[in-house]
Amino acid sequence: MPTQSAGTPTSSGSSTPPASGGTTTTPAVETLPVLGAAVGATLKDCASLAGFTFANTTITVANSITAGTLTVAGKPVAAHCQVSGSMYPRTGTDGQSYAVGFEMRLPTNWNGRFFYQANGGIDGSVSTATGGIGGGGALDNALDMGFAVISSDAGHRAALGPFFGLDPQARLDYGYQAVAKLTPMAKALIASAYGKGPDRSYFGGCSNGGRHTMVAMSRYPDDYDGFLVGDPGFRLPLAAAANIVGAQNYHALADTTAMTAANLGTGFTPAERTLVSNAVLAKCDALDGAADGLVQDTGACQAAFNLDRDVPTCSGSRDGTCLSAAQKQRIGQLFAGALDGNGKKFYSSFPWDAGLGTTGWAGWKFSNSLNLDSGAVAFIWQVPPASQTGFDGPTFTLTSNIDTILAKITSTDSLYTENSLSFMTPPNPTDLSKLKKRGAKAMVYHGTSDPIFSSDDTQHWYDQLMAANGGDASNFARFYRVPGMNHCSGGPTTDQFDMLTPLVNWVEKGQAADSVVASARGTGNVGGVNADVPATWAPDRTRPLCAYPKVARYKGSGDIEKAENFACQ
Repeated sequence: MPTQSAGTPTSSGSSTPPASGGTTTTPAVETLPVLGAAVGATLKDCASLAGFTFANTTITVANSITAGTLTVAGKPVAAHCQVSGSMYPRTGTDGQSYAVGFEMRLPTNWNGRFFYQANGGIDGSVSTATGGIGGGGALDNALDMGFAVISSDAGHRAALGPFFGLDPQARLDYGYQAVAKLTPMAKALIASAYGKGPDRSYFGGCSNGGRHTMVAMSRYPDDYDGFLVGDPGFRLPLAAAANIVGAQNYHALADTTAMTAANLGTGFTPAERTLVSNAVLAKCDALDGAADGLVQDTGACQAAFNLDRDVPTCSGSRDGTCLSAAQKQRIGQLFAGALDGNGKKFYSSFPWDAGLGTTGWAGWKFSNSLNLDSGAVAFIWQVPPASQTGFDGPTFTLTSNIDTILAKITSTDSLYTENSLSFMTPPNPTDLSKLKKRGAKAMVYHGTSDPIFSSDDTQHWYDQLMAANGGDASNFARFYRVPGMNHCSGGPTTDQFDMLTPLVNWVEKGQAADSVVASARGTGNVGGVNADVPATWAPDRTRPLCAYPKVARYKGSGDIEKAENFACQ
């Protein structure tokens, strides 16, 4: 992949004589490269790609897809070629068959760019390779924009569920090695399809896809030019362990001992969650100059809101108008950060925000903690993994000792030679010097009402990244909080936005985005209606998502439904 730039890194300094004599040299000001723009090409012949050869790779499908077979926001996706195949077939230590499955979609009219679509959850399925551009209800995708896009299953089949973690190589492929296997193959396939490789390569995804992207930023900075990171679970094993601690606390507050999501939800009911959300808004909504149902100044809100003081304490039975003292203690501690058995925080705090009352928030806390986190912790991240015989997810979540979990997810043995924090997380996440110096860029966004991966955790990472770069990382990486957004989408929020286009403009033109305009998905939205949008909002409300640490503040006049009347300050 070409990495020549329109400019080369330079530094300048000047020496001026101080009053006391001698010389003082001002700090060097680094000028980072601007990578040149990609140049497109036309697909030569789709059918011939069935004969594409690459080491350890089998192509099974090469089909021409006519315009309109796929749609995005009601419009036809342009004509393209679908190529499917697999890499590195093998039999695992568990006797199961494994391979890195993939599909690539290559536009007839290609823009010269490659997009690696990092998928979410525990992977296992080859999702349609369209390439997400950020948020919910997308109005376009990378494929329709002209990118060649790859999607993969990260090295295992969905039918195995979390039990693929019994095979040590499948763990490593899921964590980071599938990317290393797929990237050179994908670029070679592109070169075969168009007579030239990609001029620019991009990598993006949300949730576990955001984790994949942050891992690629650390491990593969030379292979990609732009990274689009959404709600990253970049410390996923610890976040899952924290969610298990959360489930145990909600279970202690529940009205029965039944190990079900419905029962866990009685520990913090919809009415009570709405009560807390409204209390947060009462203290924090107007901190940005407009009482509009959005908490823009997340930092100031954490100082302004106090659960004990600002939510009534029940004097009798819980009726949705108050929280019990036990609820305040347990829920307050979960927001401050889940603790291990010694009272030490091991993951992250969560910000108080306005999106707690939604079904999306509840699903992660009360259902996924029992049915997803349990299997992932037990079989993908623990060493040794749990036994499949008689395994029950809810029982594991609600009865496991957190110190035992934390010990096992940081352990290794002769078979599982990398622990989960090695293969799942980005090594040296604040040392992105290679990415920076070659002119690559990263745009990171995170919903402040995300219930599983905390925006506080991502913000803390970015604070550390700034500190590692002289207090300012904005010349190569920017972080955007999405007020009210749950996990990757949804919540009372403006969650419809395109971050891929500004990322390309930054990488290829040197145009950094101080803000990105986001829209609400109210009634009639062609990308898909978000049921969490309040009826009091304009259905097409817009807001600027500001590059941290700036906050969107109302200018003092004009329609509060329009982004143009807010400034990033």
